[in-house]
Amino acid sequence: MSPQTRRATLVGLGALALGALGAAAMVVAHFRPEPGSHSALAIGGPFTLTASDGQTVSDSSYRGKWLLVYFGYTYCPDVCPTTLNDIAEALGRLGPLADRITPLFITIDPERDTPEVLGRYVMSFDPRIVGLTGTPEQIADVAREYRVYFKKRPTGKNPDDYLMDHSSILYVMDPEGRYVTLISAEQKPGQIAARLRQLISQSS
Repeated sequence: MSPQTRRATLVGLGALALGALGAAAMVVAHFRPEPGSHSALAIGGPFTLTASDGQTVSDSSYRGKWLLVYFGYTYCPDVCPTTLNDIAEALGRLGPLADRITPLFITIDPERDTPEVLGRYVMSFDPRIVGLTGTPEQIADVAREYRVYFKKRPTGKNPDDYLMDHSSILYVMDPEGRYVTLISAEQKPGQIAARLRQLISQSS
């Protein structure tokens, strides 16, 4: 490779990297509203979905509990299982206080994530995690309520050859179903537990 070609390649890669960083910054800004702001009030809302036991549930089904809401899918190769592991460990660190929290794992891949599939999946992490699915329209609606980004990305020629690009954020809702704050999925279990303990104690 000539020096000129190498220089052009490096410039191109640099531009791509800057573009990716810019897109990431836009996503972070979009998903970090301050509590009490107009944007914060717009996070969350009514939904009707199907639990892993086949029962139809709504947002009001979980009133009286703090909710830790995460959107992902069972075929996710990395961030989803890591995050669910972290949630399970955080619940363990909270001890009896965890009884006041219901973690919801809402799929963004309803085509493959049936109630049965979701039930087996969340059970492998912690039986306290509730898996929720629904029709594509219901999932699109609840994702819109929570401002969740997701998009199918084909990886092969077969219909099932795809991954789901999606935002990875934990949403904390209070026992009245109101948005409280966001927790980055990159937080460690101890940090997640400490933040939840702080929020619950402040509300008591």
